[in-house]
Amino acid sequence: MMNDQKEQFAFDTNSMEWEKEWSDYNKQHLFTKHLLKDGDTGMIINRTIYPKGFKTRWHTHPCSHGIYVLNGKLKTDKGVYGSGSFVWFPEGVLAEHGSVLEEDVEILFITNKAFDIHFQDGGSI
Repeated sequence: MMNDQKEQFAFDTNSMEWEKEWSDYNKQHLFTKHLLKDGDTGMIINRTIYPKGFKTRWHTHPCSHGIYVLNGKLKTDKGVYGSGSFVWFPEGVLAEHGSVLEEDVEILFITNKAFDIHFQDGGSI
């Protein structure tokens, strides 16, 4: 979703369809609802589900990003964080994150500017 409006807006994310994105690395889909992409800054906000056992392997971003855990447990290289946790990743930090083996994790993914991902091994998601 692109939103270049300069007015307040709202929509029901529960009624939105999940978009599937295939991961060759994980051999499974992750699911996303694109909530906002700011036309001025490139900032994005997505609601995402990493299925159980899913891992976004070692990577960097040219943006800072935060992950708010809605349901389940987010597993990062620094620890495991449950519902209600907020984890901030500074721009350029090398990290990996995903779900634990036992359950899916649903997150709100927020960037401070345009998103891109660079995997340490050069592969794709």
